Amino acid sequence: MLKVLVVDDSALMRRRIGDILSSAGFEVETAADGAEALERLSGFDPDVVTLDVTMPGMDGLACLKRIMIEHPKPVVMVSALTADGAEVTLEALRLGAVEAVRKPTGVGAIAGIAEELVDTVRAAAGSRPRRVQGLRERLRRARERIVGEDFLADVPRSKPQTVADSDGDPSEGLVLIGVSTGGPRTLEDILPLLPTDFPWPVVVAQHMPASFTGPLARRLDIISAVTVVEAAAATALQPGMACIARGGADLQIVRRGGRLCAQPVPADERRNWHPNVDRLVESALRAIAPSRLIGVLLTGMGSDGAASMTELRRQGGRTIAEAEASAVVFGMPQELIRRGGADMVLPSDRVAQQVTRWVRG
Repeated sequence: MLKVLVVDDSALMRRRIGDILSSAGFEVETAADGAEALERLSGFDPDVVTLDVTMPGMDGLACLKRIMIEHPKPVVMVSALTADGAEVTLEALRLGAVEAVRKPTGVGAIAGIAEELVDTVRAAAGSRPRRVQGLRERLRRARERIVGEDFLADVPRSKPQTVADSDGDPSEGLVLIGVSTGGPRTLEDILPLLPTDFPWPVVVAQHMPASFTGPLARRLDIISAVTVVEAAAATALQPGMACIARGGADLQIVRRGGRLCAQPVPADERRNWHPNVDRLVESALRAIAPSRLIGVLLTGMGSDGAASMTELRRQGGRTIAEAEASAVVFGMPQELIRRGGADMVLPSDRVAQQVTRWVRG
C-alpha cells in the first residue's frame, strides 16, 4: 500500500485530502506544518508528500528544500492558482517538486480535484525526485558532460530582436517539445543550453494551467540565451525564439502571409491534456515539411505526443525521447519509444546538443 503524508495548516483541508486519498487505497498520515512534516518523514517514510504552499512558520518552499536535501521524496504541491501562487509553485517545481494541483477554494470544491489529486499522487509515487542543485551548477555539469561544446553560448548582454522589432523571415524549420510532469525543471536542462543564434524556432507544449505558463516563460527567458515568450496571442516564429504554449488552451502551427505562426486555440475537450502535444505536432505536419521538424518528448505521465511524434518520424522527421535516467516520470517518452517513434533516447541535458547538431548539420 502506498503511503502519503498530507501537510496542510488547515485541519479541514487535511481531513478532506486525507479522506480522498484513503478512499483511493493509500495509507495516509497528516502534519499541520513544515516542522511536523520533517519529524514524520523518518518514522512514517511516505512514498509521496502533498505539501501546502502557504503555511505559518516553515512555509511550503522552506519545507520542500529541507525534504529534497535531507529525505528526497516525491512531493506534490497544493497551490492556489493565483499570480502569486503560480510564481511560488513554479519555484517549488524548480526545487524538485514533482507536480502541483490546485487548492480548492471552498469545502465543496475539493470534490472537483479528487480525481486529479489521486492520479497525480499515484504518478508521483513512481517518479524520480531530484535533490536540490543550483541552476548554475547543473548547467556547468551539463556542459562538462557534452563532447564538443563549440555550439554552446553564454547568456548574451542583448538578446535577438523580437518579432515586433524585426521584418525578417523566420527559419524554415521547427523544434517541437512536449512535456508534462517535471517539465519546468527539465526545460531548464535544455533551453539555457541553446545558443543565441539557434537557427530554428522552438515551440513548447507544457501541460499547465493558464496562470503558470506566463511566469514559466519569464523565468526561462531570464536564464536562456534564446528569447522565451508565452504564446498568449498569435505569435510569428523566428530563429532564436522559444515559444511556450499558453496553459489551459492548445496551440497550433499555421501559416500567415507565408510565415510560420503559433496560434492559440481553445482546448479540444476530446483530448485529455492541455496544452496538447499531439494537436501541436499534427498542426505542424500540415504546415511544414516533416523533414524540417524535430520532435522532443520529455518527462510526463500519460501518452500525449507519442502518436503524433511517431507519425512525424514515419514521415521523415526526427525525434528524441527523454531517457528514463533523467525523466521525473517516464510515461510519455516511454510510450514514444514503445511505439518505435524515437530516433534517439537521451538524458535531458544532452537534448540541446543533439538538436543543435541536427539543425546545423
